[in-house]
Amino acid sequence: MIFGKTKLELKVGIFVFLGLVILTTFILSIGGIKTWSSGYKVNFIFNFVNGIKVGAPVRFAGVDVGQVKHIDFIYPDNPSDATQIKLLCWIKSEVKVPVDSTVWVNTLGLLGEKYVEIMPGKDFTNCLSPNQFFAGVNPIPMHEVFRTANNIVENLSEAIRRLKDKEGTLGKLLYDDSVYKNLDAFILDIRNNPWKLFIKQKEKK
Repeated sequence: MIFGKTKLELKVGIFVFLGLVILTTFILSIGGIKTWSSGYKVNFIFNFVNGIKVGAPVRFAGVDVGQVKHIDFIYPDNPSDATQIKLLCWIKSEVKVPVDSTVWVNTLGLLGEKYVEIMPGKDFTNCLSPNQFFAGVNPIPMHEVFRTANNIVENLSEAIRRLKDKEGTLGKLLYDDSVYKNLDAFILDIRNNPWKLFIKQKEKK
């Protein structure tokens, strides 16, 4: 009787253990955690990362190949130098990143998820090695975009104001009736008396 009870408990224990293994595997696969994939880590250096977070995707030519594992600060020895950001990224082992590649922080849409984009270079004979440091291209901060857009709007406004004030040659041609009338009269006179052009040429000679 005792042996039968022990055998039943053993079967229940094995069943529960297998259930936990299957459940854990399912949760890890849903979370996108690479349990069996092998890869290597590289360090991408930026001055500005535009709000990227740990767990953000790493894409190679638009394909998901890795993940941001850790974000750290690099404080300079020289106070005049800027503090830099180090993104420790895990990349699949089968993906080779040429050293002439371009790396930057990209955005899905205008205000979407941030991720690391790698545009592969052409020199596949010289690729990044594990734990190597690589300088990325800094994204443009939004305040710089707004500042540039504001400067463009101000320049357009100034150009329109000058046109309205009849300043400049274009403004005079558009708004000064006397210039238009004189030009129209000259063209009409030449059309009716084309021989005047030849007389002027002879006079110049």
